[in-house]
Amino acid sequence: MIDSLEHDGDRQSEACGVFGIYAPGEAVARITFFGLYALQHRGQESAGIAVSDGRHAYVHKEMGLVSQVFNEDNLRPLQGDIAIGHVRYSTADSSRRVSAQPFLLESALGPIALAHNGNLVNTEDLRQELFTRGVGLTSYCDTEVMIQMLAGARGDTWLDRIRHMMSKALGAYSLTILTRDALFAARDPWGFRPLAMGKLNGGWVVASESCALHTVGAHDIQEIPAGKIVMIDGDGARIVDGVPPARPHLCVFEYIYFARPDSLIGGQLVHEVRQALGRELAREHAVDADLVISIPDSATAAAIGYAHEAGIPYGEGLIKNRYIGRTFIQPDDRLRKAGIALKFNPLPEILKGKRVVVVDDSIVRGNTSRPIAELLRRAGAAEIHMRISSPPIKHPCFMGVDMATYDELIAHHLSVQEIERRLGVDSLGYLSLEGLDRACKDLEGRCCSSCFTGDYLFEQKAGGFIAREEQRRFCVG
Repeated sequence: MIDSLEHDGDRQSEACGVFGIYAPGEAVARITFFGLYALQHRGQESAGIAVSDGRHAYVHKEMGLVSQVFNEDNLRPLQGDIAIGHVRYSTADSSRRVSAQPFLLESALGPIALAHNGNLVNTEDLRQELFTRGVGLTSYCDTEVMIQMLAGARGDTWLDRIRHMMSKALGAYSLTILTRDALFAARDPWGFRPLAMGKLNGGWVVASESCALHTVGAHDIQEIPAGKIVMIDGDGARIVDGVPPARPHLCVFEYIYFARPDSLIGGQLVHEVRQALGRELAREHAVDADLVISIPDSATAAAIGYAHEAGIPYGEGLIKNRYIGRTFIQPDDRLRKAGIALKFNPLPEILKGKRVVVVDDSIVRGNTSRPIAELLRRAGAAEIHMRISSPPIKHPCFMGVDMATYDELIAHHLSVQEIERRLGVDSLGYLSLEGLDRACKDLEGRCCSSCFTGDYLFEQKAGGFIAREEQRRFCVG
């Protein structure tokens, strides 16, 4: 997956990372800062932290990276024993400050703040319910809908209200929720998005990925089961029922691209799964070549797996400028025309005269893959064989992944051979669904692959969205 300076080309983005901590006596806002820093790969558009001191809640959030949003001056006032944090990439709403998270409201039960990773498919139905009750909204963000549902729900406790909200919300959500004196976490019944928890200095932390928990020094890390609620307060942590779990549908792109390689998801180390993807890809699409390289950084593990399986040396052919996309200063016309050269520098001494296998994790629109191939040819590569460690993406995602539309998806309109010609490469090979299943160890039993197959879990009926497989009590229908 090639990142870009702007929202173009083959950039595919995950919608957010969440963090939460209950640790009396600790600098919870500062710990949350470092937790968010470890989750920065999940969203780069905005960042925010909310804290509670047992009486009041406070929030600071802005557009930008974690390191741009927070400094010593604005972290210092965020004092308390409980905090939640969020990094965001917009999908359901535009990129603007009003949609930055966490959201914070006052309610009859006191303050509540919410951070959300995922996307609801029945947001419009829920918005209309709120409007009918006379509740106004400031954005189209489904997270605002969820916090308004919590603030206005019937129920004497936050646990009751969270269960009620989960019974109405249909889609993907991993949540951290802050109240005056407790931290909650909740995961949708399908487990679309990861969520984990661990112990820290007599307290507890929750995060989208285990890598963030390791970063802040947590131990005894475990994944939060689908459909469950974690409640952490002065009595400790307990996992309670939210809604009945459904058939697992963890997004397979957590393994392919989204998650950091040092995270454990579904009991598997992401780095090892990506190497397995590369090995399967080499078995399915072997080619005589001199060198295997990756599109850094997300495809590196798959490229190493391909090289090992194929018996071809792995090397660096492209050097990524990791900071060019970390600024809000836009390039001028001359630099914009340089395009991919702003992001990657080839190594002609390594590439010249070589038959090169180029491993990437996916192709969405195809707009940046051709410039990459041209860049490698100008650097002297004799042949370019592109290998993709996922199947062709033919369908959009509605679960919080910015996967483009049918019109934009190159594999929806073109065959593999036609894409090969469009990209200007000597050969192109995608991993098969069967290879993906083998690498991910029973994909069909645990993961959502709708973007490859078009077999969606949810469909729309006259009364709203329902789950095709299981029209359970908690599904809106």
